[in-house]
Amino acid sequence: MQPTQRDYSKLTLDKDLAKISRVELATQFLSRKMLGLGIAVAFLVLALIFASLFVSGLPGSVIIIAAAVVGAYMALNIGANDVANNVGPAVGSNAMTMGVALVIAAVFESGGALIAGGDVVSTISKGIIDPDNFAESSSFVWAMMAALISSAVWVNLATWVGAPVSTTHSVVGGVMGAGIAAAGFTVVNWPTMASIAASWVISPLIGGVIAAIFLALIKTLIIYQDDKIAAARRWVPVLIAIMAGCFATYLALKGIKKIVKIDIQSALLIGLVVALAAWALVRPVIARQSAHLENRNQSLRKLFAIPLVCSAALLSFAHGANDVANAVGPLAAIVHTAGVGEIAAKVTIPWWVMVIGAFGISFGLLLFGPKLIRMVGQQITKLNPMRAYCVALSAAITVIIASWLGLPVSSTHIAVGAVFGVGFFREWYTGNSKRRRRYVNKRKTLTGVRPQEINHSEMRRRKLVRRSHFMTIVAAWVVTVPAAALLSAVIFYLLSAIQT
Repeated sequence: MQPTQRDYSKLTLDKDLAKISRVELATQFLSRKMLGLGIAVAFLVLALIFASLFVSGLPGSVIIIAAAVVGAYMALNIGANDVANNVGPAVGSNAMTMGVALVIAAVFESGGALIAGGDVVSTISKGIIDPDNFAESSSFVWAMMAALISSAVWVNLATWVGAPVSTTHSVVGGVMGAGIAAAGFTVVNWPTMASIAASWVISPLIGGVIAAIFLALIKTLIIYQDDKIAAARRWVPVLIAIMAGCFATYLALKGIKKIVKIDIQSALLIGLVVALAAWALVRPVIARQSAHLENRNQSLRKLFAIPLVCSAALLSFAHGANDVANAVGPLAAIVHTAGVGEIAAKVTIPWWVMVIGAFGISFGLLLFGPKLIRMVGQQITKLNPMRAYCVALSAAITVIIASWLGLPVSSTHIAVGAVFGVGFFREWYTGNSKRRRRYVNKRKTLTGVRPQEINHSEMRRRKLVRRSHFMTIVAAWVVTVPAAALLSAVIFYLLSAIQT
């Protein structure tokens, strides 16, 4: 039967309706992007109003308010780029949905910044350059302003192209470049810069080693045991207790120091007590969860949901405590110098400055974080809940130690280093572990496959880490400091020219 004119009209109408539907979907997609941008602009306006409430009428109020807006902009970019390292492994392993991860990270990022962020802020604001070498306080203010602007722009650009760069690198490079432009190379505290640079190299190595150690323990004690579920009942509560003890020790040292001073011995004792309590509480929970699970690796993933969520929260708290300095450190220096009129070796950080940094990080995460979260969690190496737990706990421990010592290390380096540590350890373990080989041979024999059919040479050649991402990320780390420094120097000259 030949199609009628009505049939042709119906087909044309269906095609037109389909095109309209695609246009509507594209419009909705673009509107979601514009909505996020609009909320970000609204937050910057609120930061302006919020700062005005505290400094209007005071000396240098205009500069302070402008710096508050730039600091809020920097905090948004930190949330969009750096926080991906905290929850990316959990999302990539499918242990948490994107929505749950965003809420957990936002809450604990803000808590870490407001409770335990003070010490590292002072390191960023006065440790990189020597304020005594500035002839005028106005030059110091413009240098800090240039550092804020350049680092924020650089991180924004990196987020746009999907590169997980270090915001700490960006700020340190910005402060250094503006300082050199304002007062020459002698203004930089080179011994401090050397120690910071050393920590950038050491911290990803430490993160990778710790993650590999935890993964080796999990493989040895749980995964390659004949009865995986029984082994998990024994050891998963211990892993949770370790995480809880680290978290409690850090809170005792940093979180309540404004109320009561606690020495290291007492803090370790508190951590031990909390670890024992966590072990006792979680043990029956794990026993109930594992009651009817099959004896296979897929079942183990369910048992690691609780520790993975808790470790992601711990890492977010530690990141907020450590990296809020990147947003409000230079801002705190500007507030003091512009308000008092002199450069001080130590600055008091106003609470409203910390609030802007904390909420800015959370808003940036919620609005623009998913892109980098997917990149870190899914595109470097394949993660499951056990591997993601090792990454998160390793990064948390390393960041907490760094924050405790007052070192502005890069959380990006630590977390990504832990991801690479897990991937490279799996490569080595797959091709060289005698325990794994015996276990695989035994399982293959039980299923009717002869052991000699296993190609161990092929196992050794397997690449479980994407080398292209490894080289790209390392290159981005190398470029960030000089790029931020150069951009900061240019911005300082522009600001100085506008002032004159």
